[in-house]
Formats: sequence, structure tokens, C-alpha cells
Amino acid sequence: MPRVTYNNKQATFFPALKKDIDAYFKENNLKKTGNWKLFSKTVIFLPLAVCLYLMLLMLPMPGWVAILVCAVLGLVLALIGFNVMHDACHGCYSSRPWVNEMLGYTLNLIGGNSFIWKQKHNILHHTYTNVDGLDDDIAVSPFIRLCSTQRWVPIHRIQHIYAPFLYSLNTIFWMMWQDFQKYFTKKVYRSKLPVMSRKEHVIFWVSKVFYVLVYMVIPILVLGWFKWLIGFLVLNAVMGLGTSIIFQLAHVVEETEFSYVGIDDTITIENEWAVHQVKTTADFSPGSKVITFLAGGLNYQVEHHLFPRISHIHYPSISKIVKRKCEEFGIPYHISPTFFKAVHSHFRLIKQMGTRP
Repeated sequence: MPRVTYNNKQATFFPALKKDIDAYFKENNLKKTGNWKLFSKTVIFLPLAVCLYLMLLMLPMPGWVAILVCAVLGLVLALIGFNVMHDACHGCYSSRPWVNEMLGYTLNLIGGNSFIWKQKHNILHHTYTNVDGLDDDIAVSPFIRLCSTQRWVPIHRIQHIYAPFLYSLNTIFWMMWQDFQKYFTKKVYRSKLPVMSRKEHVIFWVSKVFYVLVYMVIPILVLGWFKWLIGFLVLNAVMGLGTSIIFQLAHVVEETEFSYVGIDDTITIENEWAVHQVKTTADFSPGSKVITFLAGGLNYQVEHHLFPRISHIHYPSISKIVKRKCEEFGIPYHISPTFFKAVHSHFRLIKQMGTRP
């Protein structure tokens, strides 16, 4: 496995920041896990997804209405991922581990696998953010070239045009190929996948069979092949595009930095880990309560990467502390004031990366 070394011996930024963050929670008598704001999202989104699914199977409706319901279902499934699964898999939904474990399996209900995702996201992405060669989330070359160290091919000249189409296929590719590829190769990109217990093997196969039955077999039997195919593609287009865009706006914009593992499979990053997180991550739409609610606080990615064990409902409050501390230490705090400015920044970057080196 490639090796990354951080200059943590001279770390000063994160200890000072953590002290202020801990003081904030202590002074306000708050837990770092979720509260009623998070629990209410769970109570709303999970039953809503079930209702929309049953509506599609049981209620007669015009074709355009069915397509709209499929799109809304795709959005709701993405919202479950952003708001419920993400906190649970990071262990910050609840102070009770079993609650986090159970709600982490909402990813399995959507079609993914929480065990593999935790290794890919919690370990690799959060430790080696934007490190080409280790961060699996930016390992989409040669389809899309996201940083200058990735191989360029001629079709990248128009990647800013076809990228939304590939993003819309993201969840299909993820659920039906990537999980299996990681499972059978026992690797996440270039890193070994931890040994899965018998329980996790059973959960992997049971949830994949569940996905095929619920999202494919039953709709085909009830609605027929053509209606199922249209609905399946619409649902995944919305869910895939939504999840892809939220990630890209957090790490693949003009301001964020990238690094790479060299030919000797090693890299030394001269910053402490926390500084690296700030430099490779960006916030967007911090003033939008709607975006914050829907995206599960993932528009505050700087805060999330610095404190992944703190629930997203606290990010708007602690962002003020993080920003102030970054200014104190002279560390650039990347932020796009609106969602659309962040989108423009992402597509300008991938257009630039599509230019022949």
C-alpha cells in the first residue's frame, strides 16, 4: 500500500482548534451527536421513501406523474444518504453504537454496503483527502480527469460536457459494479480491504439480493420491463447526480489542492493532517438553511473533515469557530457563497483539467 506521511510533529492548528470546539460544546451543554433536528429527518425521509415506492407499484397514474414520483424518490434516497446514513456510518448520529450501526445499514437498503463504504470514505478519503493514488473518491480516471497528476486522454477535452451524464450513472455503477469489484478483489483502489467477518459477508449478499428484488424484480413483475427501466433510470439519475455534485463541490473546485503518491509509492505532506484537510476541502452555500437541511450539512465540508465524529447539525455553529481559527493561523478557508458559484467553479476546473497537458 502507498504510504503518506504528515508533518504532525509540529501540529499546532488542530490542538488549538479542538480546544475551542470542545469548549463550545461544554459551555452550551451540548452533545456532539445528533438531536431532535436529526431524528426528525429520519422520521420524515425513511417513511416517505417507502410511501413513494408503494405509490409507484400500487397507484395508477399518468406516465409523467410516475416519472416525477421516481425523480422525487431518487432525491429522497439521496437525502437519506446525506442526512441519516452519513452521520450513522461516522458514528455521530447517536451516542449508542448499535443505533449508528443499524442506521448505517440504510446504505444497504439503498443498494450500497456500509462496511465497504466506511473503509472507502471514513478511512481512505478522510485520511488522504485529494491524494491521487489513495483517495478512491477522485479515482475516476480515465473517464474524468480531476487533477493534473492523472493521465490525460483526448476525450477529456469535452469532459465538462459529458460529466453530468456520467454523474447521473454514478449510483448504478456504484451499486452494481464497484461494490462487487472491491468485494472480490479485497481492495479499495490501491489499499487492502479489511477482513470481513462472516456477519458482514452475509449482510453483503442479503442486501444485494434485497436490492435486486426491491428495485428490479418486483417492479418488473408489477409494471413491466419498459416502465421499470424508465423509472429505474430516472430514480438513479437524480440520486447519482445529486450525490456526485455534493461531493465534487466539496473537493473538486478551483480553490482546493491536490497531491499525489509518486513512483516510489510514498509522499510526505509538509502540513499537519488538519491543515491538509482545510486546504483540500471547501464549504459552499453556508447561509442557505435549505441547502444545509437537504445536504445534511455537507455544504460545511471543512468542518466535517476536521470533525467527522461531530453530527452535521452542529456544523453551522462550529463553522464560525473554524473560520476564526483558520484566520488566526493564516490558513486559507475555502468557501463559495452560493451553490451555483460552487457548481461553476467545479466545471471550470474539470474543463481546465480536460486541456491537454
